[in-house]
Amino acid sequence: MDPEAAPQRLQTIERHILDQQERFPEATGRLTSLLYDIALSAKLIARETTRAGLANILGATTGINVHGEIQQKLDVYADEVIFRMNDHTRRVCVMASEEHDELRRIPDHHQPGYYVLIYDPLDGSSNIDVNASIGTIFAIHRKITPGNGHGTEADVLQPGTALVAAGYVVYGSSTMLVYSTGAGVHGFTLDTSVGEFLLSHPDIRIPSPGKYYSINHGYEREWTPGIRTYVRWCQAQNEPDMQPLAQRYIGSLVADFHRNLLRGGVFLYPGSAANPTGKLRLTYEVQPLAYIAAQAGGYASDGLTDILDLQPKSLHQCVPFFVGNRDLVEQLEQTLAEHDRDALARYRTVRDAV
Repeated sequence: MDPEAAPQRLQTIERHILDQQERFPEATGRLTSLLYDIALSAKLIARETTRAGLANILGATTGINVHGEIQQKLDVYADEVIFRMNDHTRRVCVMASEEHDELRRIPDHHQPGYYVLIYDPLDGSSNIDVNASIGTIFAIHRKITPGNGHGTEADVLQPGTALVAAGYVVYGSSTMLVYSTGAGVHGFTLDTSVGEFLLSHPDIRIPSPGKYYSINHGYEREWTPGIRTYVRWCQAQNEPDMQPLAQRYIGSLVADFHRNLLRGGVFLYPGSAANPTGKLRLTYEVQPLAYIAAQAGGYASDGLTDILDLQPKSLHQCVPFFVGNRDLVEQLEQTLAEHDRDALARYRTVRDAV
């Protein structure tokens, strides 16, 4: 080690959030505290993910969530940790979790706050038993209904353009929290020896050109002609002068998104003829990651529209999701417009009727 080299500045996530707050003279500190509570929740969830095989956490419960999926024990734990961390702080007026059919309301004996917290407590939970990466996704809106009372569904069903903050946590070889409050994207890695998230990836920008495309080839027989054509374009099958993109797919949305955010690329989760809206939930998964992508210089689309412009119609509404480098997603939109006109029209009808 060069003794003359200047030491790298260490900055905890708490310090970073406070520094971000100082840019806004009107800030009250409520959002700062809410973000730090989410970081604390992530520490508790990370502790259990790293010892899951030793603590009777691995495996399924007997519960079925609203989407008909068997809940993993760690799903239930993560869901409850996030809720209990925020149900009494006077910062949140209502919560919505991917694991629950209805809103998660603040108990009557606690005073509600001014923010709405939407979260997917444990994305990619089918990877738990094989020790692959999983994650947490969160989004924060301001309360828009009048008065100082509890939040309503209208407060949750806001477009992505109204977000005040969003982020995700990856639980993998290390635990990393990535967030934005509209002033760039910043990543923090958990140092387990001191129990703090330390700034490791300041001002993240999606690199260009992108390196990867991410899609589940197992569903290829359900792809529309436009998706097939676009994937062949990614592989440069008919473009001898183009460098092909490498294919990577983990099966955990957070992990696939995170890799492409840091390395460049495009993630695709299309609909199908039988299910034109796909499986990813607009409010819990798609909006927050679209917000992060936009803040990092990228772009997210449902094939027709910027994801952030979509007005949610229901708590568990699903949409196709294409996100990554702007040029790659715009190329996809152009390809779908040329090859999937009928499919896009059917999807638009279903989406707008939800």
